[in-house]
Amino acid sequence: MPGRSASTSDLVAAIADGDRRSFELLYRQYAPWLVARLRHRCADAAQVDDIVQETFVALWRACAEARQNEIRDIAGWLWRVASRRLVDAARAGGARSRLHRALRQVRGKPPERSAEDQVLADAEFGDVHDAMARLPPDLRDVVQATVLDGLSTREASELLRIPPGTVKTRAMRAKARLRDHIQQVRGQDT
Repeated sequence: MPGRSASTSDLVAAIADGDRRSFELLYRQYAPWLVARLRHRCADAAQVDDIVQETFVALWRACAEARQNEIRDIAGWLWRVASRRLVDAARAGGARSRLHRALRQVRGKPPERSAEDQVLADAEFGDVHDAMARLPPDLRDVVQATVLDGLSTREASELLRIPPGTVKTRAMRAKARLRDHIQQVRGQDT
């Protein structure tokens, strides 16, 4: 994560006043870090670039709408927006895939289901999804931040505003609950 400077909050305040130079400075400071984080989750460089651009547009808009007070931790705020955009892009890709399969059926061609589609469907609708839905919100938030978003314990701690030790404890409790639920469900299926 980029080093925090005392001027980050000053830059955000200047952006709220319409200062493009401050926006450029903040972009130069955080865009490379954001690109690197997103590339670990998405192999499509063009999509990563689009998401980074959309994230910074969201920053500009938030400041223009006088919502800069919502941005206490700029790195956390940028990551939240970017990771949500990445999820939205993945969902849109899934919708396109479903549309293509439906069109293939209409045209009389059998639907193709890749191994990747199967894994994603299982994660979205299978045992893991069900187990995640059963977690209490505090545990689910930690799993979302550390596993699904790939944040470090320290980053998750800052994002969730809880101590790092609490992040670790909740992650262990969540993993145990997820494991127990999945074993229970799979044991019933046999």
